[in-house]
Amino acid sequence: MITAVFSLIMWVVQAYVWILLIACLFSVLFGFGIVDWRNRTLWAVYEFLQKLTEPVLSQVRRVVPPFGGLDLSPLIVLLAIQYLLMPFIRYLYIAILTGSTRVFFQ
Repeated sequence: MITAVFSLIMWVVQAYVWILLIACLFSVLFGFGIVDWRNRTLWAVYEFLQKLTEPVLSQVRRVVPPFGGLDLSPLIVLLAIQYLLMPFIRYLYIAILTGSTRVFFQ
């Protein structure tokens, strides 16, 4: 049961990573005019992705302002997920399975 819960958590985190990457791709495509803004379907998908990613990105933007007109908040969120959140989830899973908190202090 614990394995299923942690697998679901990891799947949700990985899905959010992909959503964030796709939102960045859409932003670039719209920004450079590769995709037309008048395409209603793509615009609806872009707005949906923005609604999913903007709450997290806006919190990062409050701390880290744009650097020379370049928004680094998606990169910071992706790095935080990769190097902080994912290892923490793995260590928590191992700690629950083994019943020991020594995993955190090695």
